[in-house]
Amino acid sequence: MEKIKQKTITEKINLHPRNLDRFGYDFEQLIKNCPELNNFVAVNEHNIETIDFSNPEAVKLLNKALLITHYRIQDWDIPKNYLCPPIPGRADYIHYIADLLASSNNGIIPKGETVQGLDIGLGANCIYPIIGNSTYDWIFVGTDIDEKAIQNCKKIILDNPNLIEAISLQLQTESRFIFKNIITPEDKFTFTICNPPFHNSKEEATKSSIRKINNLENTRTKNPVLNFGGQNAELWCEGGEIGFITQMIYESAKYPMNCLWFTTLVSKKENLSSIYKTLNKVSVVEIKTIDMAQGQKTSRIVAWTFLSEAQQKAWKF
Repeated sequence: MEKIKQKTITEKINLHPRNLDRFGYDFEQLIKNCPELNNFVAVNEHNIETIDFSNPEAVKLLNKALLITHYRIQDWDIPKNYLCPPIPGRADYIHYIADLLASSNNGIIPKGETVQGLDIGLGANCIYPIIGNSTYDWIFVGTDIDEKAIQNCKKIILDNPNLIEAISLQLQTESRFIFKNIITPEDKFTFTICNPPFHNSKEEATKSSIRKINNLENTRTKNPVLNFGGQNAELWCEGGEIGFITQMIYESAKYPMNCLWFTTLVSKKENLSSIYKTLNKVSVVEIKTIDMAQGQKTSRIVAWTFLSEAQQKAWKF
């Protein structure tokens, strides 16, 4: 007997209150906007529509449908094996940045092109600038060390004319640097945003992927298919997450007046104490830690500024 699909609304209370996916996925609407998704939607044992999140093609089409439905994107794709990030989690980061900026703006979320974000490690997907521009009309500079990723973002922007004036791209030509070559003396970035590589080697990234897929499928595999994809530079770097963020902090100290809030995701809680020590070494004025949670995963944003409270209030939004 064929299962009858059930449309249920379950609030995902872990997501930010303004997150458009807080009440789950409306697959009827998503399939209407992206018919290819229909081939990957099935009814699970609880009679609820879902997709197989261990299938990279299903994940990519879900992202495409969400971008069409929520974020005014008509044409979006990424090359094979590039990172395909979960949209709700990326949207949460943007919403928490908005709250952070409001704390420096009398409680009002600043909107429009006077807010400029710098996305470090843009990837091929261009997700953070897309969501930030669609939701708050912010403008972005996106950087990456991967030329193919930059070229794919360029195609996304050209295929969606509303993004052409909103997002500019810059290749980081020296992979050991983060802000050097990118921030100029004249720049005034309202915030930086970053999802750093988690792992310190390809082997560690592969082991993590095997664990993730095994948890999703309740099976055992030694040859993982990366459901969210990812190139080497997106998944690992020498020194791993803590090495990357430490470098970012030391570089940020060279541009103290060029940015209101520097921010980064921190996946590993055990890295926080080392991050705080490094921040104190470079004499930041204020540190904020914002907890985030999506599904089984918990992470946090660490934000820091070199500006005094008076300088923050005087920042031109």
